[in-house]
Amino acid sequence: MIGSLRGTVLERTAPSQVLVEVNGVGYLVTVTPRVFAELEPTTTCFLHVHHQVREDAQTLFGFTSRDERECFQILIGAHGVGPAMAMAILGTHSPRGLHNVVVTSDIAALTMVPGVGKKTAERLLVELRGKFDLFDLPSSVGGVAGGGSRVADLREALVGLGYDNDEIRAVLSEMNPSDDVPVEQNLREALAILGARRA
Repeated sequence: MIGSLRGTVLERTAPSQVLVEVNGVGYLVTVTPRVFAELEPTTTCFLHVHHQVREDAQTLFGFTSRDERECFQILIGAHGVGPAMAMAILGTHSPRGLHNVVVTSDIAALTMVPGVGKKTAERLLVELRGKFDLFDLPSSVGGVAGGGSRVADLREALVGLGYDNDEIRAVLSEMNPSDDVPVEQNLREALAILGARRA
């Protein structure tokens, strides 16, 4: 089983695969949109890998942190969540952000993920709550266990400014809001991206 890859990005295949060469061998790896944007051809990279083996195919899913890979593995262990949905969730929420979404039962934040409606979000929150209790992110809740996540705060701010769900979903997947910085800083970054898109 392949657990990690260190090599050079040869090419990117839209929308979500990169070809990584390791000692002369090219590995096709599926990544989130954020990671896809980071891994430009000719750059070196290190990816934590989930190696999925099925009767008809073997697929590599790559992540820039161990937390992302562990989060992915928790997600695909949930009922009705396949790799595609798990990658979509991680494309919208960082592991820390998703942890906060689960802890605070933020249904609206989870429905920002393409393909996740309200009923699916409600079911996932119930199922993931017990699994995320065992997920070791010591600083993940950062004292906000009783409040909303940065993603939720940012989403609400953008809605208030008149942006629609498609625009908000796109900018969240591109910027991956951080719980380590004030929401105002995340908002400035989001507005800069949205301004460039609309220009």
